[in-house]
Amino acid sequence: MTSQLDATLLSRAEDAARAIAPLAARIEAERQLPPEAIDALVRAGALKLLVPRAHGGAEASAETFLAVVETIARADGSAGWCTMIAGGSGLMSMFLAPDVAREIYAPDDAITCGVVAPMGRAARVEHGYRVSGRWPFGSASKHAQWIMGGTIAEGDAPLPSGAPDIRSVLFRASDVQILDTWDVSGLRGTGSHDFAVKDVVVPAERTFSLITTKRTHEGPLARLPFFGTLAAGVAAVSLGIGRAAIDALIALATKKSPLGAKQTIAHRETVQLEVARIESRLRGARAFLFDALGEAGREIARDGEATVRTRALLRAAACHAASESARVVTSAYELGGGTSIYASSPLQRHLRDVHTASQHLMVAQPTATTAGRVLLGLETDTATL
Repeated sequence: MTSQLDATLLSRAEDAARAIAPLAARIEAERQLPPEAIDALVRAGALKLLVPRAHGGAEASAETFLAVVETIARADGSAGWCTMIAGGSGLMSMFLAPDVAREIYAPDDAITCGVVAPMGRAARVEHGYRVSGRWPFGSASKHAQWIMGGTIAEGDAPLPSGAPDIRSVLFRASDVQILDTWDVSGLRGTGSHDFAVKDVVVPAERTFSLITTKRTHEGPLARLPFFGTLAAGVAAVSLGIGRAAIDALIALATKKSPLGAKQTIAHRETVQLEVARIESRLRGARAFLFDALGEAGREIARDGEATVRTRALLRAAACHAASESARVVTSAYELGGGTSIYASSPLQRHLRDVHTASQHLMVAQPTATTAGRVLLGLETDTATL
């Protein structure tokens, strides 16, 4: 049953989506979200969805997080992506001491983002670390007050697999240099520039490991698989773009008549069949994703954690939702015919956006392969599952 909190958050997300949708062309042209879009997302509480209430966030359910991301992505893929990044980054608060988490997340307009990949090096100094590094794909970094970067820290013990542990470091935005590198085909408005730091000293209390640091907050969100939840968020962006593409196709099909035809293309049986198919594919992929997330939640409520098999299913569902969404959008684009290729057509933007989203490592084929190994009972490194 949807709680009153979740219903309110979803209603606010719909309001934000209505405000953002008319900004789509501007978002793409400026390669970042304009202030009006950020303001709408802040008002909706969409950028602190997974932050505990004690730290100033909404502490929404994971299902609500996905639904909000999907709703915003339906209005604009880049806005949905930034919502996923900032909203999902709120999970970092559960690895921080409560006073540190409140310092970062208590402000109403708090925005965090980051890159887990260990592209930095951290040297131990008194009371903390001296960090240098450069990270690609810093989505929403121009809007954030705090930016996280993954590092390899000297002296940290390796994981049981022998792989190095990754120490995540939270930087003040004023200590970070944003490099203008984001000139890409899709999700252009995410502003996913490279960012860099050089010899920045960060106190130890603003560092943690997503794998080995004990969570400082109790509750269902704290026990959700971190990487699986983020992967589901990436998939939710793709699902929202997929829904937008079907919307755009139906609007086009009911108006467009081929040269010499008396009826619109909506009257073609081939179009009717394919619309039914892509609607079914998108709904099926969405149902699998939410079912897998729900199964993880039920196991956590009963046993305190999700099994490796259920974590694998969640990652498989996220990969499936991303790939199916890409297929749905491609089909919608092709059915749109020559109309789809014009810059004025939302279908060409949806095509570029969804295929960019599906390239993310969280939903890429190697991750699906790892999930398959688990389901087959093969020995597998599941630390980041």
